[in-house]
Amino acid sequence: MTDPLFARITAALTRDVDPAVASLAQELARESGACAVLFYGSNLRTGSLDGVLDFYLLLPGERERGIWPRVSYREFAREPDTLRAKIAAMTLETFRAAASGETIDTTIWARFVQPSALVWARDADSRAQVTEAVAAAARTAARLAAVLGPEAGRPADYWRALFRGTYTAELRVEKPGREDSILSANPDHFAGLLPLALDGAGVSFTMDGETIRPHISDAERRAVRRWWGKRRRLGKWLNIRRLIRATRTFEGAARYGAWKVERHTGIPVRLTPWRERHPVLAAPGVLWRVWRARRSAP
Repeated sequence: MTDPLFARITAALTRDVDPAVASLAQELARESGACAVLFYGSNLRTGSLDGVLDFYLLLPGERERGIWPRVSYREFAREPDTLRAKIAAMTLETFRAAASGETIDTTIWARFVQPSALVWARDADSRAQVTEAVAAAARTAARLAAVLGPEAGRPADYWRALFRGTYTAELRVEKPGREDSILSANPDHFAGLLPLALDGAGVSFTMDGETIRPHISDAERRAVRRWWGKRRRLGKWLNIRRLIRATRTFEGAARYGAWKVERHTGIPVRLTPWRERHPVLAAPGVLWRVWRARRSAP
């Protein structure tokens, strides 16, 4: 019999995407030799091609050491517009381990308990491995949500507690109530997900109408809190290391920054060869010129 959570995740990952997104995913997979490509973010929900399309390339190979993923920004000429993509790459084995909570990282399971689409897979085995990894992300998130959430409450109360917790553990600037916007923007995705994920994680619970009450022993609760405490303490440090690494390895960082500045201020940024090579050193000068341009605007 098919695992209900696996079946639920399979259906969620096979959602339709714009043909341009599917075509771009196939191109990225062909260039990188990826096993699979995941698409996520606000563009998945809206179907828009505006802004930046977010992809994860899952590559063959062993679990990686050090800091991952590798991130790049690229622009693709497509009629009638240019498609912009932010691309994170890591091995499928690293993704699986992170989704299962085996690593210090919190970003993978917290990100992929939210909506995503498996827009390209090399074969049926790769598709099954990615689906199981995303299901593992749901189990990891649900187990922590049951501990961080109330003694009893609606499923949304547990998801809110989870996202508030992960935001405080990561080096992120989120507006208050960001967890509410995640849930309100994706009601169909989260409807009924928590019971399936808790059951898959081996956490017993009872339901009375829309109220769910997890039954977790004191020993299990302490174990989850120890697991989470370590990740909460090290989360910001890990993200700082990623930011430092990105200053050296973020391919296309200058183009990405220039696009972001123009999008938010309306002021174009001219990219020189020096700015392309040294985006961090160039940033103060660029921001100064943007500030002056805004001050002198009528």
